[in-house]
Amino acid sequence: MEGSSVALSSKLGEGQFSLKASRESNLHPAARMTARYDVAIVGGGPAGLCAALWLARYLHKVVVVDSGDPRNWETRGINGYLGHHGIRSPELRAIGREEGAKFGVDYVSGIVDEAINETGELFAIRLREGTVIEAQRILLAIGIKDVWPDIPGLERCYGETVHVCPDCDGYETRDKKTVVVGKGRKAVGTALALTTWTRQIVICTNGEKPDMDQKLLDQLKTLNIPVLDQPITCLVSKSSEISGIELKDGMSLDCERLYFAIGQYPADDLGAQLGCKRDELGRLVIDERNHTSVKNVYAAGDIAPGPQVAIVAAASGAVAAVAIHASLVPEGRTLLPTTSA
Repeated sequence: MEGSSVALSSKLGEGQFSLKASRESNLHPAARMTARYDVAIVGGGPAGLCAALWLARYLHKVVVVDSGDPRNWETRGINGYLGHHGIRSPELRAIGREEGAKFGVDYVSGIVDEAINETGELFAIRLREGTVIEAQRILLAIGIKDVWPDIPGLERCYGETVHVCPDCDGYETRDKKTVVVGKGRKAVGTALALTTWTRQIVICTNGEKPDMDQKLLDQLKTLNIPVLDQPITCLVSKSSEISGIELKDGMSLDCERLYFAIGQYPADDLGAQLGCKRDELGRLVIDERNHTSVKNVYAAGDIAPGPQVAIVAAASGAVAAVAIHASLVPEGRTLLPTTSA
């Protein structure tokens, strides 16, 4: 069983957290928990859980906070995860929590509304229900969310025959009739990535202007990838298996796989609250040790730039954990720097 000095939850994941405009803390000392942690991790996907396991093995007191709303909530299986290829997300998370619990990791279910940098060496995160957790280090493993196209019936097939990541699910798309929903360079990039596995590809902008220059259009034409700009009225499917899409002009298009490439956004604004530098897509900028621009605040997983692949997220969690541990080791127990001759 999983233990926690705060609260317990068996439902964890890279969650949807609320946005909060205010940056002023109204925490009252009486509301704070008497117990403090060495490290508080926000987000319980592969990045957060892997980091928690490593940090607990370094004998640090660790808590993982998550709302239980992962990005890949309906994925058929996580592909390419060494030793667990095809494992479903809930199963992988359950295994990760169980492994961490053996080393003393605490798990808290909740939505984080506020993150406060109290001293630079002490941080506080406040959950929506009022609980406040304090820690010397913060790891943001909050993940990202995908912008969904407005297509009736899409949710029935998501994770089975509707996807967002060619790297993760392209192999299962081999020789399938595939529709990419999106516009501009993002849609073209997704379509080109999918040519590794299939050449039966159509781009649908779903009523939007294609936003593609002539060079991109010529590249698509060479690969025999048409671009349709009619709105999609519905997705045709049986159970979770997509069979086609209906367009507003009455045209029907056979389709065995669909990818949407609209956009992404951070799962919450905690990085912004803490003042972390972000790139043009809102992801948190990190160095080679997963340290953000704010001292003692780290980031791992899809919230940081890089491949959005589960095994990469887990590895980034381990990288962050090693760096966090090093930052917590007292100066007298670290190797002294070499002196110049």
